[in-house]
Amino acid sequence: MENTSANNRAIASATNELVPPLAHNVLVPPHKPEKFNGLDFKGWQQEMIGYLKILNLDGFLTEDPPKLNAQVGDIQSLPVIDAWKNSDLLCRNYVLNGLVEALSNKYSTTKRAKELWESLEQEYNTEDVDVVARFLEYKMVDSKTVVDQVQELQIIMHDIHAKGTTLSENFQVLAIVEKLPPTWVDFKKYLKHKRNEMSVEDLIVQLQIEEGNRLAEKRGYVSDVAI
Repeated sequence: MENTSANNRAIASATNELVPPLAHNVLVPPHKPEKFNGLDFKGWQQEMIGYLKILNLDGFLTEDPPKLNAQVGDIQSLPVIDAWKNSDLLCRNYVLNGLVEALSNKYSTTKRAKELWESLEQEYNTEDVDVVARFLEYKMVDSKTVVDQVQELQIIMHDIHAKGTTLSENFQVLAIVEKLPPTWVDFKKYLKHKRNEMSVEDLIVQLQIEEGNRLAEKRGYVSDVAI
């Protein structure tokens, strides 16, 4: 029995010498790129491609979904297509996660990674994009929250700053107020009288409060109708 125990200890000791510690075998997760905020798209794009390449997902940025192969039979093709869709969804979610909240919300309706990637490239990958035109053409709508739309507008104004054009605080406040959606016309008049007293941060707080009040009133109205 003593010889057997000694042999077991010797085998265990030899095995420990041959096998490296478990910690040495743990894969280190790739470093996530900083969230894209509308500036330096090319730099962020290269970081995101490298990140997805490590995850073996970068191909989904340019691939179309596979089609059913009649030669091998639909039953055999379906698992391949399902696997592709799952990986494509994962890739799309990684890219959305790499955007600031306002941009993530803006592009969340895209269905596939390729569609999302091409949408980003179309808007941000052109060096001569006229950001001033984007700013002038931007219109707020009632179907989205005002605060989310203000964030999108701020991203465009950051782009204008990056191009070398300075926008005063007062101008930014007035621009945001002017672009409020149609149902905000009365509150817009109130804000115009207060614009010289407000910073952009103050304005956003006012909009958050007003939007919260409107949502509360809407919920109260729905409750009254239900009763």
